[in-house]
Amino acid sequence: MSDTTVLVSQSRLSSPPAKMIHSLFLVNSSGDIFLEKHWKSVVSRSVCDYFFEAQERASEPENVPPVIPTPHHYLISVLRHRIYFVAVIQSEVPPLFVIEFLHRVVDTFQDYFGVCTEAAIKDNVVVVYELLEEMLDNGFPLATESNILKELIKPPTILRTVVNTITGSTNVGEQLPTGQLSVVPWRRTGVKYTNNEAYFDVVEEIDAIIDKSGSTITAEIQGVIDACVKLTGMPDLTLSFMNPRLLDDVSFHPCVRFKRWEAERILSFIPPDGNFRLLSYHVSCQNLVAIPVYVKHNITFREGSSQGRFELTLGPKQTMGKGLEAVLISSQLPRGVLNTNLNPSQGTYTFDPVTKLLSWDVGKINPQKLPSLKGSMSLQAGASKPDENPTINIQFKIQQSALSGLKVNRLDMYGEKYKPFKGIKYMTKAGKFQVRT
Repeated sequence: MSDTTVLVSQSRLSSPPAKMIHSLFLVNSSGDIFLEKHWKSVVSRSVCDYFFEAQERASEPENVPPVIPTPHHYLISVLRHRIYFVAVIQSEVPPLFVIEFLHRVVDTFQDYFGVCTEAAIKDNVVVVYELLEEMLDNGFPLATESNILKELIKPPTILRTVVNTITGSTNVGEQLPTGQLSVVPWRRTGVKYTNNEAYFDVVEEIDAIIDKSGSTITAEIQGVIDACVKLTGMPDLTLSFMNPRLLDDVSFHPCVRFKRWEAERILSFIPPDGNFRLLSYHVSCQNLVAIPVYVKHNITFREGSSQGRFELTLGPKQTMGKGLEAVLISSQLPRGVLNTNLNPSQGTYTFDPVTKLLSWDVGKINPQKLPSLKGSMSLQAGASKPDENPTINIQFKIQQSALSGLKVNRLDMYGEKYKPFKGIKYMTKAGKFQVRT
């Protein structure tokens, strides 16, 4: 089992490291610290200067190193929703331990406020501090499960906010959560629903680099299974797959019985109540990863000419009959391109003469009539030919399809007598999908 799966179950935190998280800083996309929380001694904001220096050196926001050593601290950060969550550590701690906790913080904010944005955090700043106080006790993870937290701290509503403002009360509950001291701390007791349902979303994200001849240089799939379980009582679920051997590098929610997975490749678990991530996985074998889209391109720049040619055609490939949707093409054109005069056969395109970014919103691809973008580019007079052709970035979605071929075989429930509604959905989307021209 990976480090990340062990982290969040307080019952599994045996012999934790000597010291954990001292402080947390939230940094927006402008580089401003808009919230800070300290669990032990107060750490000066100036420690973030090392983070800002690394941010300046990074070519892209997501390329900031996740672990930054400083003379007296380590800075461990994650980027989610255009916000950097920067934890300050004073001694060596397993970085995955801290990174997983930071992701849990973000997921909790999203669960409580609907979105995890700077505005939402500022609007609910009291609840944010209450949550951080409960999630970390003296610098160590304590309550990180959404079910437990919602019994400790009530999610904000308009009515509750008005009442708290008038009476001066808080969202903190008066009783200890029923599940906090049980053997299944992720699930509260006494859960009751009129409609019992369990839905699972298999979502896969493909990262790939395709060379100019159409050959795959690298391809891998990151997948997750997200669950929404609303079942009465204390159900015990088993989920089996048609082809579980596809799954590499699997990371589980603490509710999963790992020994049974090792022995039988079956997921057996008592689920948390509500939304949670059951597992994440990785498929890295290039032979197993089917590339679902192909690109025909002809982008030319002539030496000494003021005109260049741009031709692009897209088509589906190995999608098992499923359509490509929400297709978006973007490309960073060379500095010498002044403007473009292109004609899309479908969708709309934009070109920013300042940033040189070309975007083409294709939409849904019809295999009978493949979309194309053709035309000319105006170049700076006397400018030399670019050293290399631009890279094409592709975004897309494929509904009801898991590109790895992963399929759920069956879902069974034990321990309760009612029959729940059950459903499985599949979706594939592009991560970092690049075509070199």
